[in-house]
Amino acid sequence: MTTQETRWQGIPEDETELEEFVRDKLAEYYRDGKPPWDTDVSPPELTALVSGEAALSPGRALDLGCGTGTNAVYLAQNGWEVTGVDLIDDAIDQSRRKAAGAGMPVQFLAGDVTRLDALDVSGPFDLFFDLSCYCGIPPHRRDAYAEGLTRRAAPGARLLMFGYGFGVFDDDYTGVTADELRDRFSGWELIDVTPGTNPFVTNWFTLRRDA
Repeated sequence: MTTQETRWQGIPEDETELEEFVRDKLAEYYRDGKPPWDTDVSPPELTALVSGEAALSPGRALDLGCGTGTNAVYLAQNGWEVTGVDLIDDAIDQSRRKAAGAGMPVQFLAGDVTRLDALDVSGPFDLFFDLSCYCGIPPHRRDAYAEGLTRRAAPGARLLMFGYGFGVFDDDYTGVTADELRDRFSGWELIDVTPGTNPFVTNWFTLRRDA
């Protein structure tokens, strides 16, 4: 984690400057090569939800912070109608190439997951997937993220989220806890928290929208 920890230096306090700072740092990962969170393999927590014994019926899915599209393509291959959103243009370009190579009709949009109203993202969605996106969003934008998903969630929709714990990165805002999700996601129930297998604090959170 040394590269991730030391990269985030000189973090501004101004909210607008902080958003620009986060965008620039995320873009650096793609300019430098493959980001550390992009393994090209869908995690077992997602595959269990999509193709396990208690799999959800395919519907509409929104991949938030979709990166290079690995999980969006996997969902599409399993019968889901998928939209992927990422802040970084290079990530979206790679996503579109990956989906085209797999012959999967996934919609990829470059934009801010906390400003879905500015994008062509309309609900309802049955599944939201977030692989370490929310936990890196500046705190002043997190309510907008939750509200955007809530307005687009079908009754009973699931949100599967992977998040780092606080203290993994060298800043005072990256991270997420179960208590925060309970507070921010009005109209949702946190139905599962499963610790990750990383050598530092991570968790998989599953939330369900009220019927």
